[in-house]
Amino acid sequence: MRPVNLIPPDERQGDAAPLRTGTLIYVLTAGLALLLLGIVAVALTGKQISDRESQKTTLQQELTQATARANSLAAFSSFRAVQQQRADTVSSLASSRFDWSRVLHELSLVLPSNISLSTLSGTANPNAQVDGGGGAGALTTSIAGPSLQITGCAPGQDAVAGFVSSLQDIDGVTRVGLESSTVSDPAGGSSTGASTSSGSSGATADCPANAAQFQVVVAFDAVPAPSTATASPSVPSSVAPATSGGQQVASTQTPAG
Repeated sequence: MRPVNLIPPDERQGDAAPLRTGTLIYVLTAGLALLLLGIVAVALTGKQISDRESQKTTLQQELTQATARANSLAAFSSFRAVQQQRADTVSSLASSRFDWSRVLHELSLVLPSNISLSTLSGTANPNAQVDGGGGAGALTTSIAGPSLQITGCAPGQDAVAGFVSSLQDIDGVTRVGLESSTVSDPAGGSSTGASTSSGSSGATADCPANAAQFQVVVAFDAVPAPSTATASPSVPSSVAPATSGGQQVASTQTPAG
């Protein structure tokens, strides 16, 4: 026999009792849940903002410390720059310097005893004007590096040729050019000889009769010549000719311009 509940539905209690509040409780519960989620989200966002601001403050402090340290080391950086600039200046001066003392020393070693020099002038720049060194012919203007211009007297053309050959033994010499070489004829007053440069004014030495007056250019093409290098060795004109071991060395010379 099937049991029948005779209690009215509105008076029933337990699981089978119908809800008297309706759906309002669910709406309120959902609203409270959303409110709680919003509060949690706001709290997390505020904490994240606080952490970022703290990180920003820390980075600013580190930047201030690094800037202060960089400023304290700026003096050393400036000193390093000055040191490098001075080193570059010294290197530039060293590279533009030509060892004239060595060249003149080797010239004294290869100078034959029967050759007398009247003028000896040198320049490290082919564009420099040399006073008192004789005419600057095509040989001189075609030299890219330092050069020596030598004028003097020799017993004859064979002695001039031997002297030109001896000059090639100087360390660093790339070529030796004979600008002119003439021998005075005491009988007719004329001169005989050879000239390798049409633009040369010839040697100006006062040589004895039958002696060859020559002008020689010694080139050092392999040595780089900077545009500012114009110094040349100079022997004061007041120095008288000195004879040592049968060799008569330069009596007058003017410096390069």
